[in-house]
Amino acid sequence: MSSIRPKELDDRLGSPSGDEPFLLDIRPESAFESGRIDGSHNIPVYDDLRRGDESALRDRLGDVPADRDVVVVCKMGVVAKKATSILREEGYDAATLLGGMSGWTGYQKGSLGYKLRSLLWRLR
Repeated sequence: MSSIRPKELDDRLGSPSGDEPFLLDIRPESAFESGRIDGSHNIPVYDDLRRGDESALRDRLGDVPADRDVVVVCKMGVVAKKATSILREEGYDAATLLGGMSGWTGYQKGSLGYKLRSLLWRLR
């Protein structure tokens, strides 16, 4: 399954080459409103996917551009893996943001927890 580290995503978001990915934030609307990555789009299917219901995401695939890379964001990256898998099954070039919003926030703050997680990701 494809994934992307927060640093890699940050590099792509500022890229002048025009290859910025479509950021699909699947968290509930309240979480999205509390904090998000600039430019992200909210399709709140997190709770449905946690319960094993894929239909909510499949019903909203028309809201996800097929001609762009997609990066899926959730709280910690776990449920986003399921969404990424569904998108890839449907022909999208999709990746999960490692660590989700928690990882992104840690990266932005330069936290010790993020640095340790990043080291573990590199060792895999």
